[in-house]
Amino acid sequence: MELTHQQVFERYLYAGAITRDPDAIAAMFTEDGVFEAPLVADGHPLRHLAGRDAIRAGTAAYHTRPAPPGTIDIERTAYVLHDTADPDVFIAEIDVVLAQVDGTRTTMSLVQIFRLRDGRIAVLRDYFAEA
Repeated sequence: MELTHQQVFERYLYAGAITRDPDAIAAMFTEDGVFEAPLVADGHPLRHLAGRDAIRAGTAAYHTRPAPPGTIDIERTAYVLHDTADPDVFIAEIDVVLAQVDGTRTTMSLVQIFRLRDGRIAVLRDYFAEA
């Protein structure tokens, strides 16, 4: 059964942002899959990961770091998926709204570009910048 772009994205979101499960994240990639975060500093655990083992190790290292401050405000957080001319490529625009203890909200915006192969992620470029 071929997954839709929506299903791939939601499964990736659940594995990464919700459960923070490196094994589940790595399982979504092809064996030779690549994860890149071009906007983060050199030495960041997600900067460039090639292969499932590297993706598992890099995301595990990243998830040992503290999560961004605040609680995700599900009602205000939003995303839009964009299909492209290539049926194996789609783009996700994401605005994560974080509710702070003092009642203020901050928004972390990011863009992810997914390239699929045989129903798995072959390349994921995650354009986010940490504070």
